[in-house]
Amino acid sequence: MTEGNFVDYVKMHVASGNGGKGSAHLHREKYIQKGGPDGGDGGRGGHVIIRGNSNLWTLIHLKFKRHIKAGHGAHGSSGRSTGADGEDAIIEVPLGTVVKDTDTGKTLFEITENGQEKIVAEGGKGGRGNWHFKSATNQTPRYAQPGIPLEEKNITIELKVLADVGLVGFPNAGKSTLLSVLTSAKPKIADYEFTTLKPNLGIVKYRDYQSFVMADIPGIIEGAAEGKGLGYYFLRHIERNSILLFLIPADAKDIVEQYEILVDELRRYNPEMLDKERFVVISKSDMLDEELKSEMSSILDQDLECEYLFISSVAQQGLTALKDKLWKMLND
Repeated sequence: MTEGNFVDYVKMHVASGNGGKGSAHLHREKYIQKGGPDGGDGGRGGHVIIRGNSNLWTLIHLKFKRHIKAGHGAHGSSGRSTGADGEDAIIEVPLGTVVKDTDTGKTLFEITENGQEKIVAEGGKGGRGNWHFKSATNQTPRYAQPGIPLEEKNITIELKVLADVGLVGFPNAGKSTLLSVLTSAKPKIADYEFTTLKPNLGIVKYRDYQSFVMADIPGIIEGAAEGKGLGYYFLRHIERNSILLFLIPADAKDIVEQYEILVDELRRYNPEMLDKERFVVISKSDMLDEELKSEMSSILDQDLECEYLFISSVAQQGLTALKDKLWKMLND
């Protein structure tokens, strides 16, 4: 999936349908002089429904749809005939989508299962026809209920990527390179910061035809929670990952310090992220000899709070051990 096709944030205006008016018809037939009221009910207005679709991975199909309207309910008619319901407007979204009220900022619901449906704007109920109002003292009511008006709402649709493993790291740490080596994904790779501007997904093939999903998240820098760099715009994608895989290059000035900065940014964005399992990989380790690895290991064993592994995506070092470790973490 190319960067231009990955859309994960859409704002739109939705409107349900009006309920149809009830009929105030009085029955008239050649040999029946006073047939009485027989006005039917109005039809229900169409709902605006959000539906989960596991075949979708992005919101690009909604990129240029700013207004969604459902159909109006038809009016009731004679013979107690109920008007037709308005046509529902269905908005299909990928799994992991959050729908919010744009005006209040309140989260309305989340879509996490295929086929799951939620009504975001409810259609107006149809009005009752006059035959509902007849009684012994009012045998010919000449009135009926109007339909309930439509519901309008401004909504924001956000996609939070559903992946088993999320790659977390500073810009140019080698996240895209690792994703391209472990999966068939083709992320943009270049020797400058913020090469990745959109999340990339890839499927890691494991033994016995098993697999898991890995997501490359745009680089985080210190102060991202305050909007620096690409800010916290993409941090929401990390919320859906089962495991956080921290990538820190072997030539970093202080590996432990970089790890702590990344963890602190996640904590400031959402403290619940720290409850996720974490694993650290030291990338670009092909530039290290065994003696230097041993020295670094003695420091990391003492100061790093979680397990780690030396890898090199370019030299294909440590990748099998990494997949074994991630698979074990996912299935424990």
